[in-house]
Amino acid sequence: MITVEICTPSRASAVAAKEGGAQRVELCRSLEVGGLTPSDEDIEYCIRTLGLRTHVLVRPRAGDFHYNAAEVAEIEHTVQRCKALGAHAVVVGFLTADGRIDTGLTRRIVQIAAPMEVTFHRAFDEARQDPVEALQTIASCGCHRLLTSGQAPTAPQGAAVIKRLVDHASNLKILAGSGVTPDNVRQLIAATGVTEVHGSCKTTLPDGTIQTDAAQVRRLLSVVSPTV
Repeated sequence: MITVEICTPSRASAVAAKEGGAQRVELCRSLEVGGLTPSDEDIEYCIRTLGLRTHVLVRPRAGDFHYNAAEVAEIEHTVQRCKALGAHAVVVGFLTADGRIDTGLTRRIVQIAAPMEVTFHRAFDEARQDPVEALQTIASCGCHRLLTSGQAPTAPQGAAVIKRLVDHASNLKILAGSGVTPDNVRQLIAATGVTEVHGSCKTTLPDGTIQTDAAQVRRLLSVVSPTV
């Protein structure tokens, strides 16, 4: 069975994802800069009003994934808030100054987040180390899931690396994301062996706002699970 996660950059997007049949979302804001931490109000709305399995992106700013002490303190506080609000998982990613997986910070956040799940996001795709080595490092920190495009611009382009990660991921799930569409998702699953996929199903409104499109969500789900 394939699990589909929809990236939703606003409350309106979460509503659209729900209308399209989604059961799990990665909630964020400011998708135009790669996504930032959403508001407490939107987190609570997704969980309590929409009844969605809500994975919350915890990212205090745009740019790289090497954080200073003040930013780390903010991240820790945000993770604690997410837990108090009832989030099901947090989505994080940390690199050292030299571009390797930051094991110390990742382990600390996993501990703070428990019993929530922790997804390590596409900071992985910018890591300057062998992907399998980086995968094993993330697993050793206690993360439950890795969101990746296979260190390529899109998951279909990185399918060979994603397949390699799936083959070596004994104790965490590989979530293939970036450029996943109803037209390529079936081939991506077959080529990689992933059991989870992540899509934005986005549209751009006349004012430039990026929003999830319910029809695209419905189509993606229908391709992955024809009975949906």
